[in-house]
Amino acid sequence: MQLHIDITYEHWSALKRIVSSGRPVAVDGQNLSLADVIAVSNHNLPVIFTEDNSVSEAIDESISFLDRQISAGRIIYGVNTGFGGSADVRTQDTTTLQASMVQHVNVGILLPSDKGIHHQSEGKTSIKALKSHALPQSAVRGMLLIRGNSLARGHSGVRVQIIEQIFALLRKRATPVVPLRGSISASGDLAPLSYLAGTLEGNPDIYVNIDSDNPVVMSANDALKALEIQPTQLQAKEALGITNGTATSTSLASLVLFEANQLAVLSQMLTAMATEALLGTLSNYHPFISDCRPHRGQREAAANILQFLTNSKLTDSREPGSTGLAQDRYALRTAAQWIGPLLENLDLSTKQVEAELNSTTDNPLIDTSGSTIHHGGNFQAASITSAMEKITSSMQLLGKLIFAQSSELLNNKLNNNLPPNLAADDPSMSFTMKGFDTNMAAYMSELAYLAHPVSAHVQSAEMHNQSVNSLALISARVALEAVEVLSLMFATYLYTLCQALDLRVLEIEFERRAKFVHDKIFQDSLSVLPVESIGLLRERAWRTFISHWSEHSHLDLPDRGRQATEDSASKLLISIASNVGEEPAQTIKDQMVATRIYCTNFGKAVIDLYDTTRCQFFECQTTRDYIGFASGVLYDFVRTELDIPMHRGLVDHPSLEGLGTGKQSMQTLGSHASSIYISLRNGSLYDRLFEAIKTLRSRTEDKGRQSCI
Repeated sequence: MQLHIDITYEHWSALKRIVSSGRPVAVDGQNLSLADVIAVSNHNLPVIFTEDNSVSEAIDESISFLDRQISAGRIIYGVNTGFGGSADVRTQDTTTLQASMVQHVNVGILLPSDKGIHHQSEGKTSIKALKSHALPQSAVRGMLLIRGNSLARGHSGVRVQIIEQIFALLRKRATPVVPLRGSISASGDLAPLSYLAGTLEGNPDIYVNIDSDNPVVMSANDALKALEIQPTQLQAKEALGITNGTATSTSLASLVLFEANQLAVLSQMLTAMATEALLGTLSNYHPFISDCRPHRGQREAAANILQFLTNSKLTDSREPGSTGLAQDRYALRTAAQWIGPLLENLDLSTKQVEAELNSTTDNPLIDTSGSTIHHGGNFQAASITSAMEKITSSMQLLGKLIFAQSSELLNNKLNNNLPPNLAADDPSMSFTMKGFDTNMAAYMSELAYLAHPVSAHVQSAEMHNQSVNSLALISARVALEAVEVLSLMFATYLYTLCQALDLRVLEIEFERRAKFVHDKIFQDSLSVLPVESIGLLRERAWRTFISHWSEHSHLDLPDRGRQATEDSASKLLISIASNVGEEPAQTIKDQMVATRIYCTNFGKAVIDLYDTTRCQFFECQTTRDYIGFASGVLYDFVRTELDIPMHRGLVDHPSLEGLGTGKQSMQTLGSHASSIYISLRNGSLYDRLFEAIKTLRSRTEDKGRQSCI
């Protein structure tokens, strides 16, 4: 069975191939992929109907069979009957009935601005504050593609001409303005798809977005003229065939699924970064742990995180020590167990959506091979609801994990002695990342609210005919919001992680330099100590100092340096006193004086040294030399490609630009996080992520081949 990361990588890779080829997506009713939908929806790739004659012949045969059944007087739902709970009425006017079908479901509410009407008459209440009531154009493009693919299967009795016109709209970058709300996704997404039917009719009160060099919204009749597409009078069953399907909810579900899978991969990379930033241990992800509890998702998550930590110099495989926590907290230690089931959920969601892409979701269905017309319920989009609710729940749980990690990272009592609020300057006046802690709580609260299942709120509809209905489009809309909120959280967290890694490495660089300075000052100041004990006392003094230095990360630099050296000097005096034997009183006094000199000299030196090291680090970070594979990929993306610098503290506040040094541009913390968020939503961050995974795989395969030689 394929791993989740492999499936996600293949979707990304397939999308890149499709888009880079520039070739239209050819539709035959059988082979539509998730990558095809994303290419058309998000990248405006053109669509063509297959050149395989057998597909068009099957469609023609279904229409001929339907015509024969009508001529024979067979009662066929939606062809010579009313619709839904009104199916007890009959008519022989099959063409007018289809217009009636479109009319009664063109009932969505749109704003004037959705229709390109921006003028407000005097005296009317302004509605400028209202969000758009239209479905995003990307989702509408996917809807047209998926509905055309379903109709191409030859079970709906809709002419090839209609399918060709749907794809012509896509090629000409024209999409109906479709209401966002109003579908319960049983008997299909009737209202949304009816706006496609109305467009094909050339309805002057249906509106079309034409996405050209000068985007414009115009009425469907004007749009068809401008696009040189002839309006169509829909024939028997064609309006029903267009509207009675799950294409709208499936389209939005496809967009959600594509991003949700990528967020799940990113969550594992962020967890690897957090393990480094918090000085966590590799043993959290040891394969033995997962082998003892062989859930497929847990095994994958642990293996992925462990591989993402390749080459890290910031993690260890420590044994429990005499002080501090004997193991990492849950947000790291149980990350694989937490993420694993979510990967399994997402795998099932992927299968459900992919199956829907190549399904006939219509009623009735024409079975030419069996010479039968089947009345059924393939329009019931419960599979999409199931997929979306698993995704929404998974996004909430991923968010909870990241929120827990972030809370630990931003709290200096929990983050293994990083400064409060990840401030690089004095914490008494700089609260750098504190606001993000509040933001993350707000995001998490909203994400938790969104995670309530939509399917629990089904209402009986349409004369109690639609007594159970999937609410798939609503579920997909909620899942899309969950993806949006989780992306906000991940963008915020990635920014704070990069800051935390920089601060962690700054401390390492300082400690390396401080050790040399400490040893020299100790040797110079305390030469009066017995030769046989000076080395031991020097090492003990250093360990004591660096322990207190770390504990006092919440203090401003002068106070931190003074307090750490005084604390270490006090313990040094105790050590010296404990070693006093028969030495003369003057010798003991000299040792005490020398200790005070050591404390004074090293206290001043350490403050100057840290300040110098910090200034140099601001100019040139060496973080990349210490971090592992995943952190390196994401850190490089943020620092280099997005050009988001390490935050130096209050000097980087745009309103106080005069205080700053260096040439880095001044932006608010929110603007930096926004840049990362945009890169998530437009896919550029994922491009870098999967390109790096591809490189890592190539290296692994090369090593495997070499070991076989």
